[in-house]
Amino acid sequence: MKHFARWGLTMPATIAVVVLLIIPVAITIAATFAEPKGIFAPYVTFFSSGFRRAVLNRTLEVALVTTAISLTVGFITAYVIAQMPGRAKSIMIVAAVFPLLTGVVVRSFAWLIILGKNGILNAMLISTGIIGEPLSMLYTEGSVIVAMVYLFVPLMILTLVGVLEGIPRDLIDASASLGARPLMTFFQVILPLATPGLIVGAVLVFTGSFTSYATPQLLGGEKQMMMGTFLYQRAMVTFDWVGASTIAAIMVVLTLGVVLIMSRIARRLNPMAV
Repeated sequence: MKHFARWGLTMPATIAVVVLLIIPVAITIAATFAEPKGIFAPYVTFFSSGFRRAVLNRTLEVALVTTAISLTVGFITAYVIAQMPGRAKSIMIVAAVFPLLTGVVVRSFAWLIILGKNGILNAMLISTGIIGEPLSMLYTEGSVIVAMVYLFVPLMILTLVGVLEGIPRDLIDASASLGARPLMTFFQVILPLATPGLIVGAVLVFTGSFTSYATPQLLGGEKQMMMGTFLYQRAMVTFDWVGASTIAAIMVVLTLGVVLIMSRIARRLNPMAV
């Protein structure tokens, strides 16, 4: 009876995932193998193009750099918040969550105002005499990375705060009492126990930045095209549905591959983490 009850409770969610996620993705990927020119013809066409390879490499680079910076900034911030007393901790968590209450497009537009030639940052640099004329900071890979980090660091902080709070203080004190230095305590106690949160946060940031559309479109433009904007262009501008499906399939495979690699890293750092 309990077995059937368990299945009854999980069945609606399972059906929703299959119908709304798995089947559409499967149909999208299957469309790329129905070309008359050959089963793998769309993928050969994609990888034989230097421009398309450059778009893929740029997307991977931006996503990996964004993930690395977000991990570093998010971990440090989350660790500081986790050590704070109750009231201050609540205030800092609210401050970290607050940017998430604003839409992605609005936050990306804010960086247009900050990084533009007549923007806040250029005006400040000119007024202080650091530069003599405005810098071209928009439509560069750096502007996209900066905006991506701003978008995804709050997710990293929220993921890590709960994990770091769950680390017993007694373990850290015991490590210190046994003669371990702070750095050794960090690598042998704190980091292994925080590995699950780091992996979850890294997966969230990587998948979000790798598949992002609005931010690369607004801050990167055509010069810094990424896979999300390229997918939109092929589907909605040139109506190349097979090409768009090929891009989507490559993005799905690469995302799953990165997730598996991160899971393997987590197992090595902490066998109990995954």
